[in-house]
Amino acid sequence: MLRDRLINWSILILLSLIWGTSFILMKKGLRSFDALQIASLRIFISYIFLLPVALYNIRRINKDNLLSLIIIGLIGNALPAFLYPFAQRIIDSSVAGMLNSLTPLFTLLTGIIIYRRKARLRQVAGVIIGLAGAAGLLYRDSVSFEPLGLLIVLATFFYGISSNQVTLIKNLNGVVITSLAFFIVGPIAGISLLFSDFGPAMETENWLRNLGFISILSVFGSGIAVGLFNILIIRTSPVYAVSVTYLAPIIATLWGFADGENITLFMIISVICILAGVYLTIKRKTPG
Repeated sequence: MLRDRLINWSILILLSLIWGTSFILMKKGLRSFDALQIASLRIFISYIFLLPVALYNIRRINKDNLLSLIIIGLIGNALPAFLYPFAQRIIDSSVAGMLNSLTPLFTLLTGIIIYRRKARLRQVAGVIIGLAGAAGLLYRDSVSFEPLGLLIVLATFFYGISSNQVTLIKNLNGVVITSLAFFIVGPIAGISLLFSDFGPAMETENWLRNLGFISILSVFGSGIAVGLFNILIIRTSPVYAVSVTYLAPIIATLWGFADGENITLFMIISVICILAGVYLTIKRKTPG
């Protein structure tokens, strides 16, 4: 139905805006805090933000969904939250956003290999075209290989597993799944914070403002966005939902443009490829 498609596209665009901004927020947070602190703060603040929902629904954790919630919380949220800031100590936020577009590829592959899902040829073509567009955005005057970028590749692999795992949980909506997943991993992040030395961070310039950036990242980039993301998975499919990672690099790149970077014709062509890939990946088969 048209109404459902409009809702799905609205969620997709909102997620791309939030997650496309998350990389620059991590970059600003790294000006005062180390990668481990950013990851722990992100998980713990999200845990506190979602705690009322989790406590209200805690009785709904059972033997049928516990393993899935652990996988989603640990592999889909906690580990990527650590991997991204560690990588962004070296690589640019825009590059991190571009590498994040590998998520649909791993979602499709893990869905086929691990979860025994079927994929249409059109979806495979969409993933490849979108990936080519993301690679095009990565191109500047020269292309250099940065080993730390592999941490983000690993994170996208984890996202692929988590996205497929969400569909195995029955009778829980996306917000409840998110709150319970953070309820499981949040205390671990809290323990990490207890043993963290914030002295050096508090001596840096504008550390409170940078803490504010991390808080925004936590509430919107994790607490709200992950809930919307899980809702979208349930409404559509894992491959549809993770196509947001093709749109997010566009937002991440625009943040770079705001800092004075030039827009080239090659970048515009790359963006068109990304949008074409998204269309092919999420387009439903026409009835009849």
